Amino acid sequence: MKKIQDAPSARISDEKIKFDPSKNYVNLPLVVIAGRPNVGKSTLFNRFMHKRIAITDPTPGVTRDPIEGTAFIAGMPVHLMDTGGFKLTRDEREGKSQGASQRRVHKISTNTLDDLVVAKTVEMLQKADLILLLLDAEETTPEDEEFVALLRPHWHKVIAAVNKTEGGRNEALAWNYARFGFEDLVLISAEHGDNITPLAQKIVSRLDFSKVKEGEEDSPPIRIAVLGKPNTGKSTLTNRLTHTESSIVSDYAGTTRDVVEGTFRYNGRDCIILDTAGIRRKAKVKENVEYYSVNRAIKTLDECDVVFLLIDAQEGLAEQDKKICALAYERGRPIIFILNKWDTQEKGRAAARKAEEDIRIMFGQMNFAPIVETSALNGDGMKRLMDTALELYEQVNRRIETSALNNALRDWLQKYPPPASRTMHFKIRYMTQIGTSPVSFVIFATRPESVPQTYIAFLKNRIREDLGLDKIPVQLELKASRKKWEDFKGNL
Repeated sequence: MKKIQDAPSARISDEKIKFDPSKNYVNLPLVVIAGRPNVGKSTLFNRFMHKRIAITDPTPGVTRDPIEGTAFIAGMPVHLMDTGGFKLTRDEREGKSQGASQRRVHKISTNTLDDLVVAKTVEMLQKADLILLLLDAEETTPEDEEFVALLRPHWHKVIAAVNKTEGGRNEALAWNYARFGFEDLVLISAEHGDNITPLAQKIVSRLDFSKVKEGEEDSPPIRIAVLGKPNTGKSTLTNRLTHTESSIVSDYAGTTRDVVEGTFRYNGRDCIILDTAGIRRKAKVKENVEYYSVNRAIKTLDECDVVFLLIDAQEGLAEQDKKICALAYERGRPIIFILNKWDTQEKGRAAARKAEEDIRIMFGQMNFAPIVETSALNGDGMKRLMDTALELYEQVNRRIETSALNNALRDWLQKYPPPASRTMHFKIRYMTQIGTSPVSFVIFATRPESVPQTYIAFLKNRIREDLGLDKIPVQLELKASRKKWEDFKGNL
């Protein structure tokens, strides 16, 4: 077993290659963090990523799907992955407050889910360039011993780190792991940062960066957030589009907890799809873990370009779908309503029209949003879905010249003059676009507080229909100004 201070320099150091964190790199080595549940894998992942991405909670088994991202470790770019805990035992006490039959169903579904998590972790270990095995200084368990045995075929790419040794705590216990014969063993504290720098140096010393190169300067990827209630097929859709099994798929509601990123390319455009946890009514959210999962899912609305709102065609619409839609609308995010599992429904255009009418009635303020029928399981409707997504992305990033805007505004005012009375008198002066994604405009008026909401709605409709923004929400703000467009234009 090597000592920390004997770590050789990174293989790339002789070539004097430096990496710029502000740039994009490809062909990165894959570093997989693995271990049994609750040893601190997600905490270590977040520390290396320098932000909270993976959910951390004392509850064992919080992470299920692999969570990944690009991290700069000791100045070197790596593809870092956090995996679900390697779990051999099952909690026989789970669900004791339920009836016997309910306990059996819960135990079977949970055990099956644990098996899926372990299978996914094993799959990632085979793909890894380096395995960072995280252990808990406080105790050695049969799961640790079984996992070490499982790693023997990959021994040449294993680094062991013993966590929870901050300030020398549990150090004597931690060295008990030396009996397994690890080539590298580092004592760390993921939460407090102890010995993270030596561990980082150890990681890069074991990796080959010769194939890493700077990515092409291309258009930014389209970020797609997949939202909906639990069990609507979000993970199945993500796997279908990425042609991978990145997200674990099971009938067990609430399988996905973290936001799982996948990448794919469609019609020459790079896309990032964000598979999120199912969003249930607040009254049904009992666990802290689910609370954080739902918050992460909602936060993706601030980070995405397009929203896929999945609706189970078998179960139909629910009030929760309406709330998710409202959250996206408030942020000005374009939405595609996806009627998934359409292969289980009656075929024909009449059935589709009826389902679309139901959506239009429930989501009145979003009657411009496209509706696409799909079967993520069979792959039906994927081309139409992605063609629609590209169209919405183009619209939400469209910028319209101020002169064209005000020519259109003049026409609207002539065809449909603003209402006027003794108590409600105002003049609309000019309009300008102030942002894209979300698309937002400002209209200047003499008395903006007097402009009725009905007229604001009319202007929004005209903006969408006449300016090529017919499938996305637009945000419109009114501000006070007595300056005319001609005066404003003269100062440009």
